[in-house]
Amino acid sequence: MPERPIGVFDSGLGGLTVLRALIDLLPNERIVYFGDTGRFPYGSKPRDEVLHHALEITDVLLTHDVKVVVVACNSATAVALEALDARLDIPVVGVIEPGVRAAIRATRSGRVGVIGTVGTIASGAYQRVADSTGAGIELTCAACPGFVEFVEAGDVESDQVHVLAERLLAPVRAADVDTLVLGCTHYPLLARTIADVMGRGVVLVSSADETAFAVRALLIGRRMTAPEPPSDPRHLFFTSGGVDTFRTLGARFLGPEVEAVEPWCWT
Repeated sequence: MPERPIGVFDSGLGGLTVLRALIDLLPNERIVYFGDTGRFPYGSKPRDEVLHHALEITDVLLTHDVKVVVVACNSATAVALEALDARLDIPVVGVIEPGVRAAIRATRSGRVGVIGTVGTIASGAYQRVADSTGAGIELTCAACPGFVEFVEAGDVESDQVHVLAERLLAPVRAADVDTLVLGCTHYPLLARTIADVMGRGVVLVSSADETAFAVRALLIGRRMTAPEPPSDPRHLFFTSGGVDTFRTLGARFLGPEVEAVEPWCWT
């Protein structure tokens, strides 16, 4: 079990923020990543469709004998985490609960903002997790349609992104939050723009970083960490979209680890 890889999936490139954190925290682990760029974005899709996609991708990861599945997508976590957990005999980790718990630790005023895709915010998943903690925080949620598309196009700092951010972040700014959860794994790639709009007094919480910490704690707790670096140090990437685009943007957002990228065609 310890020598088996970690499986990670997202609707596209956003999950690479989780992967970056996993590689830094767990350098001995080998990772299989599936970016469903051919079918993104998930945030505007019906719940049943997102669930179907999540189940399909998980089946692909299982063929590579992964020891844990990381749902590095807030939209998929919101609708598929419970189904995957019930279906699989290996651990499944989502990105929502780690982000909420980190925000609770970070907030001083108890006023916390969450930004995410339309699907994630509409699902109420962040509100349910926050309520379940009993922390009594005041949550203000805002959907940010368009952010994911800019990231997938490789545009994270243009004037157009900044103007869009000013408009979409207005509700959480008006709520005077002191902590903002980036409730989509694409959003850390927009962190500079988001921080500029929100101001210095607001702490940005990356669900990507917190999820990586949760995965590490799980592997250590279950004695599933790899004891030494793998004989083949390359991580394996699958994309249902353009391989060249994934490799180019992946190298920009993740780094040189994006090497072995294979195409996947849904039938």
